[in-house]
Amino acid sequence: MSNCIIAQSGGPTAVINSSVVGLLNANKEQKAFEKVYAGLNGIEGILNKNIIDLSSVCDEDIHNFRFTPSSGLGSCRYKLKDVNSNSKEYESLIEILREYDIKAFFYVGGNDSMDTIAKLSKYARANNIDIKFIGIPKTIDNDLKFTDHTPGFGSAAKFIGTTALETYLDASVYINNGIFILETMGRDTGWLAASACLAKINDKPVADFIYLPEAAFDRIKFLTDVKRKFEEQNKVYIIVSEGIKDENDNFVSEFECVSQDNFGHAQLGGVSNYLRKLILDAGVTTRVKALQLGILQRCAMHCASDTDLTEAYNAGKMALKYAVQGETGKMVSINREVSEPYTVSYSLVNAEDVANNVKYFPTEWINKEGNFVTSEAYSYFEPLIKELPSLTFEGNLPKYRVFNQ
Repeated sequence: MSNCIIAQSGGPTAVINSSVVGLLNANKEQKAFEKVYAGLNGIEGILNKNIIDLSSVCDEDIHNFRFTPSSGLGSCRYKLKDVNSNSKEYESLIEILREYDIKAFFYVGGNDSMDTIAKLSKYARANNIDIKFIGIPKTIDNDLKFTDHTPGFGSAAKFIGTTALETYLDASVYINNGIFILETMGRDTGWLAASACLAKINDKPVADFIYLPEAAFDRIKFLTDVKRKFEEQNKVYIIVSEGIKDENDNFVSEFECVSQDNFGHAQLGGVSNYLRKLILDAGVTTRVKALQLGILQRCAMHCASDTDLTEAYNAGKMALKYAVQGETGKMVSINREVSEPYTVSYSLVNAEDVANNVKYFPTEWINKEGNFVTSEAYSYFEPLIKELPSLTFEGNLPKYRVFNQ
């Protein structure tokens, strides 16, 4: 009996390991492959033969691994070159997979990971190589096309909403309150920032304004709106995506960008401090605080969505099913059947169609002022953040298990 291998790539999420466990447990039930190997640190690790046998790990460790945030197999941002310019790494990878008698390769990742799946499946087809390549979606950014949402997003949205509630309360305790700015991730899209609309006190959104990359940011209008709101209620709460752009499509925080990742993506961050400076310079108030959520959005298992965790698990299970059916060059997709009661189904889409593509937050879900979202956004987000996972604790802290340490 042959074997399969799974690896993780790109930015972590709170539930990415659940997809691995879903695939592993599905294989135990179906006995499709003798062993489930894991490549540590993605395709880069596989090329270095940094491979372990997940099938030999005890059930308790696998259970704890499922409820461990971040990429417990390690990750990478390794970009495969075009096969026409450099076929050596393709040849090296296939040689390693053959050495381990691997007939199915699973990659848990986002846009760039699906590019890898598309390239490898195309290479395998062209060279009559009997190995299946299946992508399992993940990204807190929720920006993969051809899937209703991505595993990882629901947990990030739940954390953002919870943090918005808590920081709003913290910023509202004085007679003379100030302005609070909460910055979320979201280089290209505003899904994360928009999800903060779920945070409500007494059925009223805590956020006064939400700014997304999909709506051009106008500095003058921003200051006018904030000043008016501050004069009305003596406090303002603002949510902003790190990737907001001006009318010329330039990142507002572009001056803060000091580097790029291996895929050429700008490393953003700092727009909340820029907005803070705008408000201070305009003399609206001297009490302005800014908070960047940073990586907390993608590793907060204590505030994860159990719905998200379950869907990540099921995406892994379905990936194994589709590989056994002979599918290749595809990504598992989540389809929303209905929102109430919330149900989903799973299908396949071409990885090539997902690769290096972006699903933007719908502009029709942004109000005409460009500074908040509509009711459609609430209906979309709400089912994705339901329930909390039941964690195992050790010494009054969550018990986690990883394999890349």
